[in-house]
Amino acid sequence: MRQRMVAACRAMNTSGLNHGTSGNLSVRLDARHCLITPSGLAYDAMEPADLAILTEDGRWRGPLRPSSEWRFHADIMRARPDAGAILHTHSRHATALACLEEGIPAFHYMVAVAGGSSIRCAPYARFGTKALSELALAALSGRKACLLAHHGMIVIAATPEKALALAREVDELAAVYLLARAAGDPKTLDEDEMAGVLGLFASYGTPDFPDRELLRMDEGPSGKTKA
Repeated sequence: MRQRMVAACRAMNTSGLNHGTSGNLSVRLDARHCLITPSGLAYDAMEPADLAILTEDGRWRGPLRPSSEWRFHADIMRARPDAGAILHTHSRHATALACLEEGIPAFHYMVAVAGGSSIRCAPYARFGTKALSELALAALSGRKACLLAHHGMIVIAATPEKALALAREVDELAAVYLLARAAGDPKTLDEDEMAGVLGLFASYGTPDFPDRELLRMDEGPSGKTKA
């Protein structure tokens, strides 16, 4: 897992999703402990042994001090049992939108990838503070991603790889939304449509995805496998 975390952090920077030593990543170990990236260390120089172990109440051990954003990592891990990994980035497009103190509305159905009909922007609070952690938790309620005003974004997922993929989706949505706004006034999908999309996303990529017209070659019209 330490190696996977280092790989995800390096991919975050090489893909342009982050830069420098900004951003951070944590992965749940159990109900009370997580691994977290260290503070102020360039990802190219970071090794698996550099990651710290952090408890939900702010105790840690390791060779280097945990990220300055350890509070929201610990608080999200405690409040969200579904969070296996938490990734924070200063990605260009999401951060640009966050600097307007705006989230991403339902201008595109893929906004549902973050678990709701919008991606909220938490109000500004200074980095590393309990206030920021509380605002982030509120913005993440019922969601897998949020923006942080004048700061960046947070995403939660089951694994570091899935968190990285979700962060890429959110930043791309922010980029398209900013582009659409530059050209005009983007219309938004209503709550009923987004509810339908969210229902489909619940089984997307699984055999349970509802599409009665798509049949395997060895299935009959009833969906049962032919003898």
